[in-house]
Amino acid sequence: MLLLTSTSDKIRLTTSAAAAVDVHASYADNASGTITFGRTNTAQITTATTTDVVASPGASTSRTVQLLTVRNAHASVACDVTVIHTDGTNAETLYQATLAAGEGLLYSESAGWQRFNAAGLPVAPGNAGAADVQVFSGAGGTWTKPAGAQVVIVEAIGAGGGGGAGASLATATVAKGGGGGGGGAWIRGVFAASDLGGTVTVTVGTAGTAGVPGAAGAAGGAGGIGGNTTFGSFLTAYGGGGGAGGAISAAVTGGGGGGGVGGAGASGSTSGGAGGIPTAASNGAGGQGVTGTVAVSTTGNAEYGGGAGGGTASTPVASSLGGSSLRGGGGGGPGGSHSATPANVAGGAGGKSGSYSAGGGGSVGTDGASPTAGAAGAAATSAKGGSGGGGGGTSVTASTAGAAGGAGGVGGGGGGGGGAGMNPGLGGAGGTGGAGYCIVYTY
Repeated sequence: MLLLTSTSDKIRLTTSAAAAVDVHASYADNASGTITFGRTNTAQITTATTTDVVASPGASTSRTVQLLTVRNAHASVACDVTVIHTDGTNAETLYQATLAAGEGLLYSESAGWQRFNAAGLPVAPGNAGAADVQVFSGAGGTWTKPAGAQVVIVEAIGAGGGGGAGASLATATVAKGGGGGGGGAWIRGVFAASDLGGTVTVTVGTAGTAGVPGAAGAAGGAGGIGGNTTFGSFLTAYGGGGGAGGAISAAVTGGGGGGGVGGAGASGSTSGGAGGIPTAASNGAGGQGVTGTVAVSTTGNAEYGGGAGGGTASTPVASSLGGSSLRGGGGGGPGGSHSATPANVAGGAGGKSGSYSAGGGGSVGTDGASPTAGAAGAAATSAKGGSGGGGGGTSVTASTAGAAGGAGGVGGGGGGGGGAGMNPGLGGAGGTGGAGYCIVYTY
């Protein structure tokens, strides 16, 4: 029972932040056996302040508070609330809680105190409040620590490397599609909220740039390295390397290396780009970045590092694939090439996240008189990173351009390589890598 028995007694509410707090109180007054009922709706509290929410009773009257509700109606700001009983001299705390946006507090004469989450469901005693989730998908910003935070979990993925552009067939009979970009690495950090400031700057890795086609009869340009995603100075997820541009000779086209938890992947050249530190030459474990492939391969996969970008051997053969990663970004697939005949040699699909088998990401484009672009990779979610883009299609039809590689999915997917074109048709552009990703869970 919550009683006010003197003209100095009252109930006050202290708020800690500029939220939007609604308060309602219902009560019964007993004046020498005469019972009357009353209620109060306090004007919405929008500042950090102390407010009287149940006034003092009149002389020779006792007031029994039967119901008191407090709700934080703000869309995003959490607020500490403290219910206080004062007799004019002594102030005693009755209940204190952190109310996340949409949460409420109820006191009833029959049941006592109870907190409710934003869905109207009871919150177990001792629970600091509903979880707060802040997502930075492809763009950075500022993380703000919610009131009452105890534990902060951060998951971040570096950006994917860009795919290389395809070559334009000159006088040579072999022309190469561009290599796929490497996927970005995934990393997790768990922190006591007290070790973090009130805000932390989140920098999301910039997508690796797409390889640019050269002039008619020239090699394609290389893709760029994906940027790193950082949570202040506390956590860094490294990006994947860019895919090599397609050559106008039987040179190897190296895929970009996948990012590792200790460093970015290197760009491909006439060999695969080295995977980020700690480097794995083939299928990786833990946070190893995987070196880009140079041939048909099923060994460019990673666990937490980025998947390898797909490349092609000096004598191109079909179906080289981008490597996959269980949590990091998938590597991009290589673009279609020309053999010595010349004949079309298909490129490959990008790798995906959530898998340890190459391919399965953005599909490869079709070859022929009207080649098509590789498909873009899927974007990241809280469960996995972005997938790699597929390689672009190629053509041996006179004066026909190669098709572009698919973009890597946001969350570290590597861009696909562009397909080779027939001079004066240009090679296809590489696919842009997928930008980085960061998600912050607070309890």
